[in-house]
Order: sequence, then structure tokens, then C-alpha cells
Amino acid sequence: MERKEPQIDSQLLFILFGLFIFSLVVVYSASGQYQVDDPFYYVKRQVVWYIIGFIAMTVVMHFDYELLEKWALPLYAVGLGLLLLVHFFGTLKNGSQRWISFGFFELQPSEFMKLFLVLLLAYYLSRVGEKSLTFMQSIPITLKLLSFTIVPFFLILIQPDLGSALVIAAVLFTLIGVSAISYKIMLLLLSGFAALITCLVYLHNHFFDIFIKIIKPHQLERIYGWLSLENFSSSYGYQLTQSMLGIGSGQITGSGFNQGSQVQSGRIPEVHTDFIFAVIGEEFGFVGASILICLYLLLIFRMVHIALRANTLFAVYIIAGIIGLIAFQVFQNISMTIGLMPITGLALPFISYGGSALLTNMIGLGLVLSVHKRSKHYMFSKK
Repeated sequence: MERKEPQIDSQLLFILFGLFIFSLVVVYSASGQYQVDDPFYYVKRQVVWYIIGFIAMTVVMHFDYELLEKWALPLYAVGLGLLLLVHFFGTLKNGSQRWISFGFFELQPSEFMKLFLVLLLAYYLSRVGEKSLTFMQSIPITLKLLSFTIVPFFLILIQPDLGSALVIAAVLFTLIGVSAISYKIMLLLLSGFAALITCLVYLHNHFFDIFIKIIKPHQLERIYGWLSLENFSSSYGYQLTQSMLGIGSGQITGSGFNQGSQVQSGRIPEVHTDFIFAVIGEEFGFVGASILICLYLLLIFRMVHIALRANTLFAVYIIAGIIGLIAFQVFQNISMTIGLMPITGLALPFISYGGSALLTNMIGLGLVLSVHKRSKHYMFSKK
């Protein structure tokens, strides 16, 4: 006997509303130093982006996700085309060429490529099935997944945008981890990653002229600032130093809304975007940071719940990919503001000011809601 479920997951929307309120509060507090004449400038633009994102999420939610199986490869091809367009005709800002300008707004194709890759990998893995594979059976499948991933990975890496490239890699690792592919493949990939890092360190120490052709100067400066903060606190590690001072001074309850000395003095660059967690840590303290992290955990838990009740393997892999995408960005962004990871320029999902990243995450949630809407549940087991 089929049991009717609400078409919209109210719990997920409630969590999203909490993130929305959190975003407006901290964006307002962070952006006062940039727009003295209109302190609500970034807040109003963030509201507009949320409205656009909500519309996109609603449209995607009402779209049958199963139809995306036949569109996965064409969308992936469009994503690659946009990345090539950025490479040749993109807008250059702060040493990076990541955007396509349309006059009144700028589009960052790497953000949408993340979703297109999720769809393609989910489609391919759903064709493989859910029966566990041996190591030898897993090799050709893994090679195909790698071939899908490595092209956008390098196109994004050379922009240069290390953060988004790592998100692409995180999506691949997440989907391999939850798939039928042998766990030995994951161990092999992790070993390969460790070997790559070892090779880069060796090149840095013995063949620096080759190393500097692989790692861009500004990326190397960030690594120096991360690994030797005490020696570069006033240069390469300035942003991280100021962020850690702010978060540390917040202690348990924070200095209070709009009262953070590091934030309000403008000592933390890009505090309304990449380093917005510093605002939360300084002005709302451990309590505020914990509430935000709990919201993220609830969001992931809700998506896992929807995935477990999905009716198709394709849906499960879509949600798994979106979870990997969001979870890695949360981990990387928070970690880089407290010195656990190097600075990569990734936004904090649903919180940082910005358009393309927020729109991508909202579309991702739209896909999750589309799965929820079309999942059929039964009061009794079917015989």
C-alpha cells in the first residue's frame, strides 16, 4: 500500500531558512567596512541572489530528475565548453581568469561544472549497478571516472582556481566511496595522491625551476603562509593571522554583533566572502560557530535521509555527490580560516556573499528535493 509523502521536505527548507538568516546577519556585519554610504548594499544583493536561487531550486525540484540521465553527457559537454570559453575569453580579476562577463553580472562556469560532473558520474555509476565489484572489475570503471574528472579538474586548476579543482576531486572520491567499486581502488587513489604530494615536495626542494611551473607563485605564497605562519604573519600569512586572531578573541559567546575589532577594522581581507567564518567566530564565538556547524550537519543528515528513501540508484548517487560537494566546501572554508588547511578561496556554502556559488548550491538542493518529491514509500512491504 503506497503512503503519500509531502512533496516538499519542510525540514530541509527550515534548515535552509536558518542558513539564509545567518547569511544576512553576518554579511551585513562583514560588509560595513566596504560600503559606508549604504551598509545594506551587499545584504540587498545577497537577498536578490537568494531569491534567484530559490526560484532556480523550485524549478529544478519540479523537474523530473530521471530525465537528466539522458542529459548528463550533453550538460557535461556544455560545462567543458564554458570552461574553454573562460580560458580564452574570460574576465581577469586578482590574477585569476574564472569568470565570463555579461555586463550586468559575471558567471563562474566552474561552479556549474561541479553539478554537471555529479550528474555524469551518477549516471555512469548507476549503470554499473550496486553489486560489489572486485578490484580487477573496478579498474576500467575507475579509469573512465577519472577520464571524466581529470579534464575539468585541469581546466579549472589552470585558471588558477585550486579550491574549485579540489571540490571536483572531492566529488569523484565521494562517489567512488559510496559506489560498488572495490575499496582497494580508494586506497590506491589515496596512495597516488600522497605520492603526488611527495613528488611536489621533492621538486620544490631539488628542482624549483620545474616546481614553479606547476604551482603558481600566489599559490606557493599561500602554502608558505600556512606552513610557516610565524615567519610570514605580516606578508603571505597576514590574512590567516588576522582571521585566527579574530576567531580566537571571540572565545565562547563572541564580542557581539557588529562589534568584532578585527572584522570592523578591515584587517581581514575578503571577510564578506571567503573569510566570512571569521565574522562568526569573532562576533558570535564558539556558540555561534557551533550553531552554524549544527545546521550544516542537519542539512547533510536530511539529505542522507532522502537518499536512503530514493527509488533509483541514479538518485542516490546524485545526492551523494551533492553531499560531497557541500561538505567538502564547508570543511575547506572553515579549516582555512583557522589554519588547518591552506587558503584556497572557496566560499562558505549558503553563507558567503556571492552569486554563482550560492546559485549552484541552491540548484543542488533542488535536485535533492526533486528526488524526495518522486520517491514512493510504502506502509507495508511489497510481495
